[in-house]
Amino acid sequence: MTEKNKFELEFLLKTSGKVLENMIFTPAGLSEWFADDVNIKDDILSFQWDGSEEDARLITKRPVDKIKWQWITDEEDGNDYVCEIRYEIDPMTKVVILFVTDYAEADDLDEAQRLWEQKIGELKRVLGA
Repeated sequence: MTEKNKFELEFLLKTSGKVLENMIFTPAGLSEWFADDVNIKDDILSFQWDGSEEDARLITKRPVDKIKWQWITDEEDGNDYVCEIRYEIDPMTKVVILFVTDYAEADDLDEAQRLWEQKIGELKRVLGA
């Protein structure tokens, strides 16, 4: 089992918090930019990409500011790695600041960060932001 490194990314979005909430906190919203399809049953999120599926346990869902999940494979391995997406609205500019916290093995760190940049780019495209 390889140790994973935590990384955090920050993105500026020109959208409203209400619109962003729908894209982050609902399976339908996540299906528009994060995965091909997303389903939730109880506290399990099922993400589907290109015919494969990966499940995660929903740890926190506070529609006002963040969602956090742990991949089932990490949970089964006894790791406490979690993925978190949260946002804040700058009170002066009203710009939405989106923060992503995730983990990746050292060899995959650059690729994981590029993947998030691609996914957030898709989110911006969907939002028109």
